[in-house]
Amino acid sequence: MSQSPRPLPATLPLPAPPRGPREWPRWAGIGVLWLLAQLPWSLQRVLGRGLGTVLRWLLASRRAVVRANLAVCFPERDAAWREALLRENFAALGIGLFEFGRAWWGSIAPMRRSARYIGVEHLQAALAEGRGAILISGHFMTLEICGRLLCEKIPLAGMYRPHDTAAMEWAVKRGRLRYASAMFGRDELRPALRHLKQGGALWFAPDQDTLRGDNVFVPFFGEPARSLTSTHQLARMSGAAVFAFFHRREADGSYTLEVKPAFEDFPSSDAAADTARVMAAIEAMARAAPAQYLWLHKRFKRRPEGAAPIYD
Repeated sequence: MSQSPRPLPATLPLPAPPRGPREWPRWAGIGVLWLLAQLPWSLQRVLGRGLGTVLRWLLASRRAVVRANLAVCFPERDAAWREALLRENFAALGIGLFEFGRAWWGSIAPMRRSARYIGVEHLQAALAEGRGAILISGHFMTLEICGRLLCEKIPLAGMYRPHDTAAMEWAVKRGRLRYASAMFGRDELRPALRHLKQGGALWFAPDQDTLRGDNVFVPFFGEPARSLTSTHQLARMSGAAVFAFFHRREADGSYTLEVKPAFEDFPSSDAAADTARVMAAIEAMARAAPAQYLWLHKRFKRRPEGAAPIYD
């Protein structure tokens, strides 16, 4: 099936990079990251695991968050199993940091050669009909590198949280726009909707607890989790089809990218029910590749009234 035409640009041109003296240390750091992104992939994987070990010891508070999340989400597993998963999770984090840099500023030729695509035809069919498409995923370590890989098959835009520093925001957005058809900050709802209504594809991860946007409590690993209703809202306002996009790094270093068939009867009139379906899809992804999910995030930070806190 032929690929749908690339939608019209939906974001403003990237402004000139910030050059003030306050940004010079950040540019130096970005330069180091750029250099690290050019290293051979085999070396990056080794260094990444080592970096993950260092981070596991340095980030004591985040290590405690991971332990708490794993205890809540995998109560049927013993402490030894969860501790082994914690170690692998930090190793995946270290590798993932190199993947992020390579996706933004490096070559993905080593990944391209072994990447396996499943179900992309579901997304291609919707776009060929001129219908917009929403891809939902979770915050996995492979998020950025697999987003770039999918962009080689489908013109794809993304929604993201802008960086706090101007230099990093400029450098990362410039890197993403090398392969994405557009990038929308989380507050750029109108251009994102316009992109969808023009028949474009939009990818984002709605699985974090945030104060911004409309939220409801829905089950996640059997525990009530405060979750964004943005997938329901965007689908309702744009008429776009919704797909779950699962991506993972295999043990041999290759990648599997899978687009599930579109959600049926979505959106409904019930935002909470639709959000529960989205969270169930992301939970299934996390159960299939638990070491690669971002357990460092305080997913259960805000609790329903009367519920016991999860974190110290």
